[in-house]
Amino acid sequence: MNSSGRLCAQAKGLKKRFGHVVALDSLSLDVRAGEVLGLIGPSGSGKTSFVKVLVGILTPDEGEASVFGERMPSRGVLSRVGYMAQADVLYDDLSALDNLVYFATLEGMDRKTSKRRALELIDFAGLSGHEKRFVREYSGGMRKRLSLAMALVHDPELFVLDEPTVGVDPHLRQRFWKEFADLAARGKAIIATTHIMDEAERCDRLALIFDGKVIATGSPAEIRSAYGVTNLEDVFLRATVEGAES
Repeated sequence: MNSSGRLCAQAKGLKKRFGHVVALDSLSLDVRAGEVLGLIGPSGSGKTSFVKVLVGILTPDEGEASVFGERMPSRGVLSRVGYMAQADVLYDDLSALDNLVYFATLEGMDRKTSKRRALELIDFAGLSGHEKRFVREYSGGMRKRLSLAMALVHDPELFVLDEPTVGVDPHLRQRFWKEFADLAARGKAIIATTHIMDEAERCDRLALIFDGKVIATGSPAEIRSAYGVTNLEDVFLRATVEGAES
């Protein structure tokens, strides 16, 4: 990671409530070009709410989020962002190839370029031989792979990935995280939420989120040192216990 990379996204003092539930509580965080930022924390801690604010799906009650210097939501930067939600957004009555080609054409690619890019991503996602099957026939893991490919279609500068490897086999998870590292090496910025601690170890920087707050940031080694433990699972467990007692 280039720690001096340009600022790609920034959140300042985000607050968001859903009724009596506080999803975000004065959350501030940034991500820079050339880094993989991992968001870790228990379910319900605010990770998904944060990424939804960052890509303009949710509007905060207070604070602001900006991407490439523009306050979100902003149509001007959407083409520079790749977003993968926990729930897939796929056309079940189209094939995987047609899903990818359609999305690529929406991003302004011509038909020939769209198909070439789609076939590259079909291979990357391990879907070769299944590219012409209707998506409704896909397993959960195959849908997850296709969803990631969709986020990569237009070669964005910032990737926002919410639990990108849930339901994906270990071999393919390794391929995905190698791809994330390669993207960061090319100057892309990546934000990924995860509950898988060996994935968190692959991140350049981590943000530990609890009750809508960032309670610790740093490299995996810095986070472990701050909590006086030898692995991130113990960090996760200790933070959860301390948060519940506070």
